[in-house]
Amino acid sequence: MTAIKLRGATKNFGSTVVLRSIDLDIAAGKFTVLLGPSGCGKSTLLRLIAGLEDLSAGSIKIDDKEVDDLGPKERGAAMVFQNYALYPHKTVFENIAFPLRMEGISNTEIDLRVRETAKQLHIEELLQRYPRDLSGGQRQRVAMGRAIIRKPKFFLFDEPLSNLDAELRVALRLEIARLQRKLAATMIFVTHDQVEAMTLADTLVVMHGGVIQQIGSPLALYRAPVNRFVAGFIGSPAMNFFTVIAHQVVDGRTLINLNGGVSLRLPFLLVDQPATLGIRPEHVEFDPDSADNLIYADPSAFEILGIEHFGDRSFAHIELALGEITFVTPTEHSISPKEQLRLRLPPESLHVFGRDGHSLAPVPGRSLPPPS
Repeated sequence: MTAIKLRGATKNFGSTVVLRSIDLDIAAGKFTVLLGPSGCGKSTLLRLIAGLEDLSAGSIKIDDKEVDDLGPKERGAAMVFQNYALYPHKTVFENIAFPLRMEGISNTEIDLRVRETAKQLHIEELLQRYPRDLSGGQRQRVAMGRAIIRKPKFFLFDEPLSNLDAELRVALRLEIARLQRKLAATMIFVTHDQVEAMTLADTLVVMHGGVIQQIGSPLALYRAPVNRFVAGFIGSPAMNFFTVIAHQVVDGRTLINLNGGVSLRLPFLLVDQPATLGIRPEHVEFDPDSADNLIYADPSAFEILGIEHFGDRSFAHIELALGEITFVTPTEHSISPKEQLRLRLPPESLHVFGRDGHSLAPVPGRSLPPPS
């Protein structure tokens, strides 16, 4: 198993800074996912690790050995791309076998390893077909097989599922996770899809603007985002945000005012202003029993923007004087534009972000500070 360390890793393309002094430890035998929007630098970071791009500054170590001057082959990585990169004139067998033929491995050994690899990926019956005869999911399995058969030090995946339909993405996602566990391999996976990231990662690295925003387990980042960008990027549907227009301290707690005359109490002190309040749709309580931190809206005071049904639950998108808010309702309960809307924002589920976008307040799972 291979560990990778980046220190001050910087990449410039001319005057454009793509990566800004990246410090990152990638644990041996773990699944690390680089997550972020297009243009955030995640694929460039992967290419630096692979040796396909040169550092502008900083260093990369693989198993405590500096590899800045080593080419891709000497670094021992196997890479799986978005576009499969299969040889159209070669069969599946020959595509998977190609790296071994380049190394001069015997035909007997090649045959054994190709069939063993194909069995791992459930493509044994496809070995004599050509890429043109395969579905997108089957082609990606072949590309994975060509990477696995080399027995590399570590694996690099550059958005390998983005060209597949939703059903195939789920199937291949499970297949990649199963393979990682079976091989106990170090894998680095680039994606802009936070569902892929949350379901695959042991360690999640969120990037934006060429900078690492936060590193941790998927649940840690979901529960305790360090800034508004991470809070809004992780979670589906996205977190609700509301602007705090005024606040005051009453009995050791903060009373805040939001648009539309909404007032809420926070179980902590808020000393920075202006601020933004955040809460995830699944934490908004619909038609609650509790009477604190409530939002009321008469039928004339809200508009139903849309209802998304997902079987056991639905997501309602509503426009209020407060702003747009998304929340979860039971599927069997239909929101009526003729009824009063009653929502609660539980104080223990609220996030507060300061003027610089960084988290100001305790979040679920953290102890609250005593009133001063």
